[in-house]
Amino acid sequence: MKPSLQLKLSQHLTLTPQLQQSIKLLQLSTIELNQEIERLLLENPMLEREDGDGADFAPQAPTTPGPEHEQARETAAESPTTDDERRDGGEGSSEDDSIDWSNVGTGASSRSESDDDDVDYQDLQAASTSLREHLDQQVALSQMSDRDRALVRFLIEALDDDGYLHQPLDELLQLLPPESEVDLDDLAIALHHVQNLEPTGIGARSPQECLALQLRTLPESTTRTLALEIVTRHLELLADRNFAKLKKLTGCDDDALRAAQALICSLDPHPGSRYASSETRYVLPDVVVRKLRGRWTVTLNHDAMPRLRINRLYASLLQQNRGQGGGLGGQLQEARWLIKNVQQRFDTILRVSQAIVDQQRQFFDHGDVAMRPLTLREIADQLELHESTVSRVTTQKYMATPRGVFELKYFFGSHVATDTGGAASSTAIRALIRQLVDAEDSRKPLSDAKIAEVLGQQGIVVARRTIAKYRESLNIPPVSLRKSI
Repeated sequence: MKPSLQLKLSQHLTLTPQLQQSIKLLQLSTIELNQEIERLLLENPMLEREDGDGADFAPQAPTTPGPEHEQARETAAESPTTDDERRDGGEGSSEDDSIDWSNVGTGASSRSESDDDDVDYQDLQAASTSLREHLDQQVALSQMSDRDRALVRFLIEALDDDGYLHQPLDELLQLLPPESEVDLDDLAIALHHVQNLEPTGIGARSPQECLALQLRTLPESTTRTLALEIVTRHLELLADRNFAKLKKLTGCDDDALRAAQALICSLDPHPGSRYASSETRYVLPDVVVRKLRGRWTVTLNHDAMPRLRINRLYASLLQQNRGQGGGLGGQLQEARWLIKNVQQRFDTILRVSQAIVDQQRQFFDHGDVAMRPLTLREIADQLELHESTVSRVTTQKYMATPRGVFELKYFFGSHVATDTGGAASSTAIRALIRQLVDAEDSRKPLSDAKIAEVLGQQGIVVARRTIAKYRESLNIPPVSLRKSI
């Protein structure tokens, strides 16, 4: 064949750096957004945070979602809107509820500067003591020999986070060097010392032993004796709520068994968990919902919005030395892109949030039972956005409402058909199941089939296995475990 040149026209989609950044910022949570901005602030000298003197750009949002805002400003308007005016939703607006939203989402910045002088930050720092540290402190103050103290600390190191000793003593003995001349009796004595430490129940090798250790420290009584017998011999029957067999084996009546059950339930089966370190996750709402003039309205939480501006000094130097700024010109453009993309991110969150609130206004009036089925496609079609955009907007974005703080994803859910040809939200069905279980007679709890029957009488057709799935998602135990004496 003879080689030849051909001219061909075709279309293809190209993601510009600005569009890539816009998509990336949209899917980030508020905390991740601030982390990304901090990184960009370190890399780009043309970008800086506003220092609060009200002179430069900060993303601002209308009370209700509207068309796209103008391009991000680099300098502030001559008459900026005050925080109070923004919070009130504009001149003449008033709230229909009595909830004070002025502190929603605020942190240390809501305190006055004079308060900071009176705060001892060392007192605010939590004294986090681990379980092993807590036990070692008691061992250090005990009247033991150095050898016994060393063996006790050896066993303490073998405890899990709940305070249990799962390894048998003979296995632990193999870990000790032969020259230590330690036998099983020595370890048994050391374990006895461990089990006498606080919190009570530490060093147990099973839940039965843990509860028994706690019961033995209580004053002698008939209830304590019965509870100790149940814990050591019949704990599985109690867990299965087989009260008839328990009364037959122990020879007690209903009142005595009820008192013993209450005593056992008051014990702590995980005594070491209170010393476990846990990472606290804080949620900063992106939007706030309140009722203005009889309408549920969404506003942006300005405490969650980063306030950015162009560095005036570098911008003026670049203006004076046109063509000699090197890479500063590109960094200036990147800074403008970031400010615009941050503005667009919050505009999109506001539009989607208002659309969700408009669709779910019955939820805000009446609660979970009034939640209607809603899909990402409905919101996307309403706002003329792509479904993937709505998915990014509703992930890890939070809404503060009079009913609590919810992730935007919470307002979407599957539906179940009704007899009238309509549909009920899975969230509403879960709320109904919770109401039925809370109102049931504990001596005759409702089975999954009975709950399905009750919902069917209300026109909601739900299969028994669907009820079981929803019940498990609500952490509601089955009927056999909800039955009381």
